[in-house]
Amino acid sequence: MPYINLLIKPASSLCNMRCRYCFYQDEAANRTQSDMGIMSPDTARLLIQQSFDAAGSQGGLGIAFQGGEPTLAGLDFFRTFVKIVKEENVSNIPVSYAIQTNAYGIDKDWASFLTGNHFLVGISVDGDKALHDEFRLDPAGKGTWQRIQKNIQLLKTAGADCNLLCVVTKRCAKSAVRTYHALKKTGIKHFQFIPCLDPIGEKRGGQPWSLTPRDYGTFLCSLFDQWYRDWETGQYVSIRLFEDYVHLAMGLPSSTCATSGQCGAYCVAEADGSIYPCDFYVLDQWKLGNIRQTALKELRQSKLASNFLEDGLKIPPECGSCSWKHLCSGGCKRDWYSAENGETRNYYCESFKQFFGYAEKRISRIAAEELALRNGLKLQPPSRF
Repeated sequence: MPYINLLIKPASSLCNMRCRYCFYQDEAANRTQSDMGIMSPDTARLLIQQSFDAAGSQGGLGIAFQGGEPTLAGLDFFRTFVKIVKEENVSNIPVSYAIQTNAYGIDKDWASFLTGNHFLVGISVDGDKALHDEFRLDPAGKGTWQRIQKNIQLLKTAGADCNLLCVVTKRCAKSAVRTYHALKKTGIKHFQFIPCLDPIGEKRGGQPWSLTPRDYGTFLCSLFDQWYRDWETGQYVSIRLFEDYVHLAMGLPSSTCATSGQCGAYCVAEADGSIYPCDFYVLDQWKLGNIRQTALKELRQSKLASNFLEDGLKIPPECGSCSWKHLCSGGCKRDWYSAENGETRNYYCESFKQFFGYAEKRISRIAAEELALRNGLKLQPPSRF
């Protein structure tokens, strides 16, 4: 039976910050109903019931909360949600929890709840104070870095399992070393880096935060140098993208759809029970339906869902002859666009070619050492994967 992965938006597009580059605010503005309110306990119970039904008695359930800002649904909502999961999990299948938060509203009660219920807590931080405060603002237009750092320490003191998510903007891309070491100073050792998005329908590169392919490629190269040096010296820090490439070089599957060459790793549940195939496609044309009218199991098997998965397999033509295809797989579909000659291309193709040409030998070295370690051929360095 399947492992069902849900990305739930319990507070829809609501947020207590005003990040200038927010892709979900832009996405919400491009659909008929931008804000779908706060998820009700009834909708939560129905979603949970249908998720267990889709997973079956031998499956598993991964539940991640995102937004907007998911904590705006309120701590009582989350307490109720976890309670309902325990009540409805009659087959006692594995259930995991995660939340992606800006950490603006985190306090001791939140920290205690998230730790006590074994949530993986992803926290959005864009490097040091100057980099972070340029785009991640509070409702009054002031920077949020100081407050977020304080709340990170609350989570760490409570014993929460945390990782950091950094949006790579133009400024950040020019400061890879500075960004990496600023994140390390938090004491958290698991990082994700995602390129920022330009508004839907706009030509790329026109915003103050816009990331060019050249800047992104240079960022990845500089970031990799820091990461690789820490690997060599036994001060390992996890960067999800680089670990995916190592896994692929080892002949193992990657952990994200963006590096696996196919969509469909999860589905999105909006606050009103509407279901979508991907966080980057929570748009009217990709709405699969609503769990109040059609069961989640059926929505996941619908014609529209199948079309979305099929589209994700149609990688750009130039990928077919690319020497880096085994690592890149065409990248994320959200970055594909139609070139002047009508062919589909990945906006960051130049970035990945620059990066793989620079780092591939070292990626292969790490992969070889990890494989040797797993096969019992050496004892050091200890495995990180």
